[in-house]
Amino acid sequence: MQTCKALTTEDTMWSFCPNMGASVLFIVVFALTTIAHAYQAYRYRKSYSWVIIMSSLWQFLTYIFRALSIQTPASFGNYAAWFVLILIAPLWTNAYSYMVFGRLVWNYTPDRKVWGLRAQRFGVIFVMLDIVAFIVQVYGAAAASAKDAATDDVLRSLHIYMAGVGIQLFFLLICFVFGIRLWLMMRTDAIMYPHLRPALMLLYVQFVVLVLIIVRIVFRIVEYSSGLKSSIPLHEAYQYSLDTLPMFLALLMYNIVHPGRIMQGPETEMPSKNWKSIFTCGMRK
Repeated sequence: MQTCKALTTEDTMWSFCPNMGASVLFIVVFALTTIAHAYQAYRYRKSYSWVIIMSSLWQFLTYIFRALSIQTPASFGNYAAWFVLILIAPLWTNAYSYMVFGRLVWNYTPDRKVWGLRAQRFGVIFVMLDIVAFIVQVYGAAAASAKDAATDDVLRSLHIYMAGVGIQLFFLLICFVFGIRLWLMMRTDAIMYPHLRPALMLLYVQFVVLVLIIVRIVFRIVEYSSGLKSSIPLHEAYQYSLDTLPMFLALLMYNIVHPGRIMQGPETEMPSKNWKSIFTCGMRK
C-alpha cells in the first residue's frame, strides 16, 4: 500500500492524509467556471462581473496551492496560501450577490427602492459591509495560519475570523429579508407581464446562492468553534461537501442564469460617477 507523503514527510504541515484526486477535480471545475464567467462578462458587456470572476479564480487558486501543499507537505507557504484563500474566497461571491440584487431593484421596481433604500445605496452599503467582513476574516485567517503560532494565539485568531464570518452572516440575513420583499413585488408584476419571469428566475437564483453561502458560513463557525484540533478539520469530506461544493454550485448557478443575460443593454445599468463608486455600483445622480 502506498504511503501518505503528507504524513511521512518530516515537518509536515498536515495532520491527516489529504486526497490529491479531490483537489485536482476542483482545480478543473473551478477553472471551467472561471473561464465561463470571463466569457459571459465579455459577451454581455457587464464590467461588474469581474467580482464573480475573482471569486472563481480565488477558488481555483485555493486548490492549486492545496495540490502543491500535498506534494510538498513541509512547505509552509503553500499550506498557508490554500488555508487563507479557502476561508476568504467566498466573500467575492457574497459581494457579487449584493451587486446583482441592487441591479434587480434598479430594473424591476417602480421607484427603484425597497423599503425606502435606493438600489445604488443598497449596493454600496452592503458591499462596504462585505469589505468590513473581508478585512476581519483576512486578519483572523492570516494570523491563524502564522508559522509556529502558539495554540492560544491560533484559537484567538480563529475567533477573530469567526467574528468576521458572523458579521457576514448577519448582513446576509438582512439581504435575504430585503429579497423576500422584492420577490413579493416582482411576483405580482410577473403574473401580468410574462417578460419579467426571467428576472424572477434570477431572483430565485439569488435566494439559492444566499442559502449556499449561509450553509458554508454555519459550517465554518461550527468547524472552528473548538479550534484546529477538533474532529471536523481532520476529515476533509466535511470541507468538500459543506464549503467547496456549495461555493462551486453558487458559481455554477450564476453561469446558468447569468445576470447579464437577464439584464441586457446599457439601459439596465445603474449610473456611476467614477472610480469612487464602490465595485461600479455608484451613487445615483
